[in-house]
Amino acid sequence: MSLRKIGFFILSFVLIFSSCKKDDDNGSTTVTIEVADRTEQQVIDDSLLVDYLERHYYNSSAFGDSNTNPSLADLNIEELLDGETLEDGNTLLGDLLDVPGSALITKTVEYLDTEYKIYILKLNQGGGADSPNFSDTVRVNYEGFTLENSVFDSAATPVDFDLTSLIPAWRKVLVDFNVAEGFMDGDDGVVNFTNRGVGVMFLPSGLGYFSGATTGISSYSPLVFKFDLLQTFENDHDFDGIPSYLEDLYKADGTPGSDGEYTVNYEDLTDETDDDTDGDGFANYGDSDDDADGVLTRDELQSNTYVVDTNNGDAEPTLDDTMEFEVGRTEVEGVITIKTLKIVDSNGNNIGDHLDADIIEINNTDDY
Repeated sequence: MSLRKIGFFILSFVLIFSSCKKDDDNGSTTVTIEVADRTEQQVIDDSLLVDYLERHYYNSSAFGDSNTNPSLADLNIEELLDGETLEDGNTLLGDLLDVPGSALITKTVEYLDTEYKIYILKLNQGGGADSPNFSDTVRVNYEGFTLENSVFDSAATPVDFDLTSLIPAWRKVLVDFNVAEGFMDGDDGVVNFTNRGVGVMFLPSGLGYFSGATTGISSYSPLVFKFDLLQTFENDHDFDGIPSYLEDLYKADGTPGSDGEYTVNYEDLTDETDDDTDGDGFANYGDSDDDADGVLTRDELQSNTYVVDTNNGDAEPTLDDTMEFEVGRTEVEGVITIKTLKIVDSNGNNIGDHLDADIIEINNTDDY
């Protein structure tokens, strides 16, 4: 599907694509596309997006208080042609730009050393308690189209996507929405979701396919996606017991802290300021032995079991969700058994054992 990220990695400053220009040597058809400077392209893309917003309107009245269960199926975005008058119940998107508290939000993010603007039309926050992390799997309905309003991909029934497999904009935007408040199985076998997250993202090419092209999308195309956010599922890609979003350790500039991307310095795998602790070329979220000490990450965590008897009024334990993670749960006649894994720091150097290759000597002692 077009939404899935194209597996390309730019290794030079030139990409070759098919065209109708003949090669003098063998009659093949190729054309050379220069890879643009990301900062310069962002300026061009932002101008195109603002122009689109200033020329298009949406049926804002469909998302008023009378609609208690909005969805992307209720949304129409149309171009206001020269000489046309905006009818009541519609709102020009451009009129919402830079208006505090309006439904159109401007979000600035950094990606590949470039500052990007995404415009987000927030039609419904979503009534569920959870928001996806940038590395989670989401269940969505969606429709993607170009600034020429040409639809290139859609799903009217729910589909699941791992956000790490999609173009960057999706993991930058969906984290700001909540999932549906609930769902019910309909008589026709269709699951009906209530109070879902509903929005539209208007994104520059640098957070889309950039210099790549795919069916219905040319190089350097800003894009628009409508979406319903229905559910989210936390990922642990390497099954080491640590949720994947917590294995984003450094920002792109090498400073500590998550930036919603996994950074690996392939030019210098000894770099200690990226998300590949042991320098093996695999980010920790996909590495079952993060410090390459020969002990699996999962085996360097502490296993705990909690038994909660709700018949006696017992309360479930409160976990520090940055240090201890639930990995299993059973319930029999009101007795809940919860299994967890907890990060430990055996030598007190503020580095978890799973990231500290030197800790293997301590792990092998009888005290561990």
